[in-house]
Amino acid sequence: MPIDPSVALGAQLPEVTFSWTASDVALYHLAVGAAADPMDAAGLAYVDDTAPKVLPTFATVATNFHATEPPKVSFPGVDIDLAKVVHGSQQVTAHRPLPASGTATTRTTIAELQDKGSAAVIVQEAVTVDENGETLWTTRSSIFAKGEGGFGGERGASAKVELPDRAPDHQILVPTRPNQALLYRLCGDRNPLHSDPGFAKGAGFDRPILHGLCSYGSVARAIVDDVLDGDVTALADFSASFAGVVIPGETLRVDVWDTGDRLVGTATVVERDAPALANVVVVKS
Repeated sequence: MPIDPSVALGAQLPEVTFSWTASDVALYHLAVGAAADPMDAAGLAYVDDTAPKVLPTFATVATNFHATEPPKVSFPGVDIDLAKVVHGSQQVTAHRPLPASGTATTRTTIAELQDKGSAAVIVQEAVTVDENGETLWTTRSSIFAKGEGGFGGERGASAKVELPDRAPDHQILVPTRPNQALLYRLCGDRNPLHSDPGFAKGAGFDRPILHGLCSYGSVARAIVDDVLDGDVTALADFSASFAGVVIPGETLRVDVWDTGDRLVGTATVVERDAPALANVVVVKS
């Protein structure tokens, strides 16, 4: 059985203890488009040498920030080719402002197995605590495995976010740089799909593509800057589904609706009018 729910569901992955510095935070911020204008004081706050403000989405790279090899992923009770799965969605919950440096431990559990019939969705939940055992952040991510359904699990709830039937309250243009994937890979994701033209071509792309989590962080940063007045602590929770490919150098159009305690939206590649992120939700603190 490719997926054995009796083994996989609730399984715990090896815990990881790691450290990060203000320089790591600054590099991540540059990789998601912060401080593009060196004369903008608000942008420069992201790259302060000792006390940068920290986007909650730094949580997506913190654990493996110093990795220098392509990611290797394996799950108990899951016997499928994980090289062929795709990242389905990502959520970060900040339980308090993220520190600019520190040491922490992440414990990851397979929280859900969704049987979509023709595919399986594997949901991981990772809780990160500081050296005193206090929770810093929680992340939830899903991967979509085509052809791996039919193992008898629950289908799972739909993640579709209904958008208001009106023009967006905010529309933000988020340019990406042609070398942005090369910068973002220095944050720990060395998958050659994002850096090696030959590897990308073999995977069916004309050129290396942008990391989905780079688009995710770039959109979060743009919403913080343009909607939340640059206040990283105002973003308590950020979630999105990955809806399409972004080529480095393309521009994202982020449409945002304010529904009170939440912001909802989408991100679209301007040049191709193609979806990049869907089901974008910001819970405001």
